[in-house]
Amino acid sequence: MTVAIEMGQTAAGTAAAMDLEELLATRLLVQGNSGSGKSHLLRRLLEQSAPWVQQAIIDPEGDFVTLAERFGHLVIDAEDHTERGLQVAGERARIHRVSTVLNLEGLDAENQMRRAAAFLGGLFDIGRDHWYPMLVVVDEAQLFAPAVAGEVSDEARKLSLGAMTNLMCRGRKRGLAGVIATQRLAKLAKNVAAEASNFLMGRTFLDIDMARAADLLGMERRQAEAFRDLQRGQFMALGPALSRRPLGLRIGPTETHPRNATPRLMPLPEATLEDARAIILAAPPPDTTARPQRRPPPSPDLLNQLMAAKSAAIEVRPEPAEQPPSAEELAERRERLDRILRAILAEPDAGFRAIGILYQEFVVRCRIEGLGSAVPDLNEFRRMLTHARAGLGADMADDGAWQDVSLRASILPDDMQGVFMMIARAAKEGQPCPGDAAIARAYGTHSLRRARRLISYIEEQGLIVCQLDGAGRRIVTLVELAWATAPGDPNADEPAAEDFASPPA
Repeated sequence: MTVAIEMGQTAAGTAAAMDLEELLATRLLVQGNSGSGKSHLLRRLLEQSAPWVQQAIIDPEGDFVTLAERFGHLVIDAEDHTERGLQVAGERARIHRVSTVLNLEGLDAENQMRRAAAFLGGLFDIGRDHWYPMLVVVDEAQLFAPAVAGEVSDEARKLSLGAMTNLMCRGRKRGLAGVIATQRLAKLAKNVAAEASNFLMGRTFLDIDMARAADLLGMERRQAEAFRDLQRGQFMALGPALSRRPLGLRIGPTETHPRNATPRLMPLPEATLEDARAIILAAPPPDTTARPQRRPPPSPDLLNQLMAAKSAAIEVRPEPAEQPPSAEELAERRERLDRILRAILAEPDAGFRAIGILYQEFVVRCRIEGLGSAVPDLNEFRRMLTHARAGLGADMADDGAWQDVSLRASILPDDMQGVFMMIARAAKEGQPCPGDAAIARAYGTHSLRRARRLISYIEEQGLIVCQLDGAGRRIVTLVELAWATAPGDPNADEPAAEDFASPPA
């Protein structure tokens, strides 16, 4: 059954419908300057699709919290929760199929990015049994996937950009359909915007944004001037869920409204200049939060204080502080953690299980081994998992050359880094290039075609160069490091599971 939701009317006066099932498969990008009606468009889309599909809204300004009363969305005030709490909230929202609004109002830019990334991570990392269809709407997406670094820390930008990339590039197979809205396409990361197949372009004035909008809609450059003439609520639509040709439409009315409506002009209050002066320049009220100032205490008798301190030190000796673990103890603890992780990865289906499930099993096994106080957090576990899937031991991970490899791998999404490092290991040791089956397993998929696309993607990022010899065997060279694998058959049989879990001797 096809579900068509009505977005408004076309220029010809007919109903403008959107195929919801097609939207879930192909994603949507909305662009328009401030005041063009983007938020109104998103609200119309959310209201019309609410009875049909679960929704999650990343709301930086608190505009969509009013959906709760009418449509039953759960409003989550991000400033009241930790990043870990929001990650768990995202997981539980998917498990119980509850529509949510993540209200980021009141947070600065960096904390908005961190908390949005944590919540999106919870939606993304849930187990396969809970991959229900879900519409994920991100308003002001350029805040969470910026094209260039801003004033926030590199760590926060990387977390947020990685979460947005996962949503738009890899979310479809997990049931996540990204709907992103931005004021300017030039401010939005290209790899995030490029994954959308449906477009709704509103009023914009800058030449670079008009040119990009015209290119996305397949219009000629001379037609780009038309975006300046669009009225509030008017958009040009294109995409498999909307129209096969550029189509002008006007968004219809909504049942709910934002809390902060657009300010309207109103007459100033009548007041004389003296009245205004008395009100505005009146003495400020007392500051009740300031501590009352006290008179400085008299000068202490330093000799008596020193004598008293000496006597107290003789009578009461402090207990010795707990000694930090030695280097040998840390090395032993790390080796035990690596051994537990290798045992988990040696299981036949470990390469295809969600990271959240692997982490839970890892925590349980650590507690059984008496390492409950040394269990790493989820982010550290991701790093360990990346090295383990690449077959790297603790000694290799600490090598200076591998630190350079890890730095290069950091530009890739988390689940691709293990594949890159596995290839880097083969190149450093002069081993044959891993086959498609080995790459697919390290990536967590059974699809050999997806493994080949993955290799092409890493090459497009400028990290590797692939070539075939006369026998059709693949050779991969790491850019700048000049490490090259030996020729390897792409169609070679998949190695045993333990080969992925054991570092080289």
